[in-house]
Amino acid sequence: MKKTKIIYWIFTGILSALIVLGAVPDLISIPEAQTMFKHLGYPMYLLPFLGLAKILGIIAILIPGYPRLKEWAYAGLFFDLTGAMYSSFSVGDPASQWAPILIGYVLIFGSYIFYHKLAATKGKLSSSQLNVA
Repeated sequence: MKKTKIIYWIFTGILSALIVLGAVPDLISIPEAQTMFKHLGYPMYLLPFLGLAKILGIIAILIPGYPRLKEWAYAGLFFDLTGAMYSSFSVGDPASQWAPILIGYVLIFGSYIFYHKLAATKGKLSSSQLNVA
């Protein structure tokens, strides 16, 4: 279990850092984030909302308990990355623009899988939730 916990925290720590570092510029609407949003064709009022949603998702993943909330947070982060990747494809960005998003997927899946492994060893999730992983 100790090895599982260490791997979980490595994935979750790096994921948290990357998401928060990307969310803060969105939340405060810095010019670079606004330029990217304009490039993708999104309205500016969505920028701080997405920044706040990402931060709340990370908080939900980091706080103990609340397994259903964690499931929603993982799903929300997955949808955020998927939307970002699709948006980059849609505007014709080169692979160098969207390829780093793949790292985010690896981190989300790693954190999610090891969260479920930890929860299974602690017996905190019901059998229906364990079948998800």
